[in-house]
Amino acid sequence: MNICGVDEAGRGPLAGPVYAAAVILDPARPIVGLADSKKLSEKKRDRLAVEIREKALAWAVASASVEEIDRINILQATLLAMQRAVAGLSLRPAEILVDGNRLPAFDLPARAIIGGDATVAAISAASILAKTMRDAEMLKLHAAAPQYGLDRHKGYGTAAHLEALRLHGAAAFHRRSFAPVREVLERRP
Repeated sequence: MNICGVDEAGRGPLAGPVYAAAVILDPARPIVGLADSKKLSEKKRDRLAVEIREKALAWAVASASVEEIDRINILQATLLAMQRAVAGLSLRPAEILVDGNRLPAFDLPARAIIGGDATVAAISAASILAKTMRDAEMLKLHAAAPQYGLDRHKGYGTAAHLEALRLHGAAAFHRRSFAPVREVLERRP
């Protein structure tokens, strides 16, 4: 029975898209070391992401843009990215297990599992793919606008990021619906 794990990365940051991944692991090809992506080093996440893409029966990563986040809100954009990831799978899963307490609308049996990224291997794998793909996108955005330091904080609202926002204003990749960005925009002439 093909069980699909789904998780997201990037709900909290002030910048960049939100990503979601869907993964159907192959029981015949176990992957050692799967865990919640936030508990792994960047090096270990990157290594596991390659192994997941090689060994999984199916996987897909999708996102919702900054514009979508600002238009429909971060929760709805996250659910949309999850739907897109599942739709992108090359195999139809028998069941979908989603990390957290909210479920997108799926036309398949689905369950939300709080803490699933730490307890369900397929969700851990999805967590790792979503995080590594989003981090890669943030490095591309950093190359285009290094003054924001996205390579260090990946868009989260750190003191350095907030200071860069005050100094340089908001870039196209900033989420205008998020209070710290909105406040900077309201204060600028």
